[in-house]
Amino acid sequence: MTYRHDVRTRRWVFADLKELMAKATPPRSGDMLAGVAAGSAEENVAAKICLAEVPLKRFLTEALIPYETDEVTRLIIDTHDPVAFAPISHMTVGDFRNFLLSDAATPATLAMLAPGITPEMAAAVSKLMRNQDLILIAKKCPVVTKFRNTIGLPGTLAVRLQPNHPTDDPAGVAASILDGLLYGCGDAVIGLNPASDSLPVLSDLLKLLDGIIDRFEIPTQACVLTHVTTSIELIDRGVPIDLVFQSVAGTEAANASFGVNLAVLKEGMEAARSLKRGTIGNNVMYFETGQGSALSANAHHGVDQQTCEARAYAVCRPFEPLLVNTVVGFIGPEYLYDGKQIIRAGLEDHFCGKLMGLPLGCDVCYTNHAEADQDDMDTLLTLLAAAGLTYVMGIPGADDVMLNYQSTSFHDSLYIRDLLGLKRAPEFEVWLQRMNITGADGRVLNHDASHALLGMMPNLAA
Repeated sequence: MTYRHDVRTRRWVFADLKELMAKATPPRSGDMLAGVAAGSAEENVAAKICLAEVPLKRFLTEALIPYETDEVTRLIIDTHDPVAFAPISHMTVGDFRNFLLSDAATPATLAMLAPGITPEMAAAVSKLMRNQDLILIAKKCPVVTKFRNTIGLPGTLAVRLQPNHPTDDPAGVAASILDGLLYGCGDAVIGLNPASDSLPVLSDLLKLLDGIIDRFEIPTQACVLTHVTTSIELIDRGVPIDLVFQSVAGTEAANASFGVNLAVLKEGMEAARSLKRGTIGNNVMYFETGQGSALSANAHHGVDQQTCEARAYAVCRPFEPLLVNTVVGFIGPEYLYDGKQIIRAGLEDHFCGKLMGLPLGCDVCYTNHAEADQDDMDTLLTLLAAAGLTYVMGIPGADDVMLNYQSTSFHDSLYIRDLLGLKRAPEFEVWLQRMNITGADGRVLNHDASHALLGMMPNLAA
C-alpha cells in the first residue's frame, strides 16, 4: 500500500509501510548505512505526519517481512492477543501516542494491553515521540520477574555485576565479584562474559559463581554468557546453571547468524527449568539485543534498525525471561554514531520493551571509536533510571577489560540510587544489611564491616 503526504507544493510518497517506518525514524548512522533513512529533515517530518494517520490494525495485515519466509513474523502474528488489543484496535498510531500520554493509560491498563501490542506498533508510536514522552510512558510499565529475588518492582533498580576477565582467571573474576558486592551490586545477576568457549573452562567458571552464591547465601543468580546450545550441553553434564543466555535479533536470518532459532531457545528454557534452581520463581532466560545487529548480519530486509530491535523483543516475550538487555552502544558508530544517537536509541529500546511487557535493562555503553564519552553515559543512565529501568551494568571502573568497551561502574549505581532514591531487589537489600555491607537506608557503610567476604577471597578461586 502506498502512503502519501502533501507539504505545501510537494507530495511525499512512501511505497509501503516498511519505507514509511524507516523514513519516520529519528536520524541514525545505521539507517543511513542501509540506505533506508530519510533524505532530509522535511522528508522525516512528512513521514511522521503520515505514520501518525496509519491505523494500528494495519500492522496486523501488512507485514514488514513476509509471513511465509520469516519465523519471527509468524511468531508476532500467531501469538497476537486480539482480546488485549481490542481497547486500542480503533486507534491510529497518533491516537495511540495521545492515549499513552493520557491519565487513562495507567500501569494496570498498559499491563493488560501488552500482549496485544506488536513490536511494529511499539516502534511506530515511539517514532512520533520526544525523549520525555518515551521516559514518561515507560515509567508507567513496571515488569516484575523472579528467580532467587524479585526484580523490577517500582522504585527499584537492579545491577548486573559483570566480572569479566581477559583470560577467565578465577582469582581475577572472584576479586571483581567481591568488589561489586561490597558496592551493593549484583542483584540482577552475577553475569560473566567468558573469553573462552571451552567446556571445561565454562564449567569451572559456573562452579566458581555457584560456590560464591552458595557460600555466602546470596539471594541472586549467576550466568556465564555462552551460547544457548553450550548451556544445554553443560546442563546435560550436571553443571550448575541458573540462567540460560542468548543474544537474539528481530529476524529469522539474523538469529540464524547467531546460530539459534525459536525451537532452540525453547529447548534451552526447558532445560534450565528442569533444574528447578530458582527459589521464588522460574524466569530462567537472559537475552541481550542491540540496534544494528540485523543490519550487521545483512539480515534486516530493508527494515530500519529500531524496528528490527523491537522485533527482537517479540522473540524474547514467549520465553518469560528474567532479564532482557539492550547493549545500546556496543556495536559501534556505524550504527549509532554519537552520544545523541545512543541516548535516543536507549530510550526507544527501553520504551518499546516495557510497552511489550518485558523486563528491559540497558547496558549504557559506547565503544572507544564512537563520538561519545562518559558524560553521555551519565545522561542516558539518569534518563533511563527516571524512566523505570529494570537494571544496569556494574563493571569495575566502567571499563570492561575483556570486551574493550566503556559501560557503567559500581560507583555509578550508587550515584543513581542516591539521586532518585532507588532501592535494590528487596531480598538482596536484606542480605546486604545482614552482611553489614549497607545500612538500613541502603547506603554502603563507610567502615570496614565486610571481613567475612574479604577474608575468604583468597580461597574462593581455589
